[in-house]
Amino acid sequence: MRIAVVAMGKIGLPLAVQFSSSGHEVIGVDINKDVVGAINSAVEPFPGERDLQEKLSNLVPAGRLRATTDYSDAIPGADAVVIVVPLFVNDETWEPDFAWMDAATRSLAEHLTPGTLVSYETTLPVGTTRNRWKPLIEQISGLAEGTDFDVVFSPERVLTGRVFTDLRRYPKLIGALSVQGAERAQAFYEAVLQFDERPDLPRSNGVWDLGTAEAAELAKLAETTYRDVNIGLANQFALFAGDNGIDVQAVIDACNSQPYSHIHRPGIAVGGHCIPVYPRLYLSTDPGADIVRTARLLNASMPEKLVARAEGLLGDLGGTRAVVLGAAYRGGVKETAFSGVFPTVEALRSRGSRVTVHDPLYTDEELRTLGFEPYTLGDEVDVAILHTDHADYRALAPTQLPGVKLLVDGRNITDDKTWTGVPRLVIGKASSH
Repeated sequence: MRIAVVAMGKIGLPLAVQFSSSGHEVIGVDINKDVVGAINSAVEPFPGERDLQEKLSNLVPAGRLRATTDYSDAIPGADAVVIVVPLFVNDETWEPDFAWMDAATRSLAEHLTPGTLVSYETTLPVGTTRNRWKPLIEQISGLAEGTDFDVVFSPERVLTGRVFTDLRRYPKLIGALSVQGAERAQAFYEAVLQFDERPDLPRSNGVWDLGTAEAAELAKLAETTYRDVNIGLANQFALFAGDNGIDVQAVIDACNSQPYSHIHRPGIAVGGHCIPVYPRLYLSTDPGADIVRTARLLNASMPEKLVARAEGLLGDLGGTRAVVLGAAYRGGVKETAFSGVFPTVEALRSRGSRVTVHDPLYTDEELRTLGFEPYTLGDEVDVAILHTDHADYRALAPTQLPGVKLLVDGRNITDDKTWTGVPRLVIGKASSH
């Protein structure tokens, strides 16, 4: 097959590589000329995706994968077009911002030829595929969905850093607008993906047709919103436990020792492209979902809550030297999308602290580009807030933070014995002195 993948980001490029590795001709489309140039030079444009560089080094020179900024080069004659363009959410209104996806859909529709399967993999509010993308493509292309082309929603379900593993591990969900579209989507994804055996699943691992685009849209929103709500519940327990001298981690371990409890771990922040965003996409079509809204608001408030607790222990933070440990939204991943580092820094600055940031994955210049003053371990500091669960921080010792008067461990990863005698506030535990 000839396949076009629209948006060569941290999901789109590995997808294009996967399709190409399965024996198909793949053209990636991206508006970023630097990204396109890197791909065509067989150089990964971003670090951290396991096996990506090795695969690029084989596929690009062999002529099986290339990239372009020109839709007219990629879309005409394609058997399938897969779209992974980002969908943003307005921070103030929580309403989806379709600007980039609208632009991409218009561009592909201008060059769409009959016989193409169009698959949206970007997470969407329920009803978007049928009510927004189908009529927009039909209006611009002059073609009829279900006759001249087919549209399917098939959500990506992978994590950056392990995309190729996740593509094999998890069933591929599809939801089409017609029986024919479902059959074509089933055949397409079976031709481009391979699946691991999963005896734990209720049915064979592979392509799972959910019957409608709406069901597939809801499935992606539900699985991610579940995590946000679960983390919100864990954070609520952690705040209560810390106030009452209870170790919430021990409680969660006890609860999860039986098969009906699956409480997640609390933490100072929920970041990344998915969990902070998708509950808001869900709320855009189900605004009465109070449990979803409450959990999202609680998780978003955790940086402020932990900084306020630090202030309660230390007193006025004005003029203090503060460091936030970790800019990345999760350990081992060089990504700051919706990272809790931003509200944590803001909460400290609003109290008059002189704030610096440390992260082993980022250079000082990269931290400055993000708007932070870099910190070097060994420099004098008054208060430290551990934000990211990097492996390096598990062995963190007081000697690396000279003068520290309080460590706020927002991930519960530092060692109790190492920090004996040093004031420490650990999420879900009573503060120690």
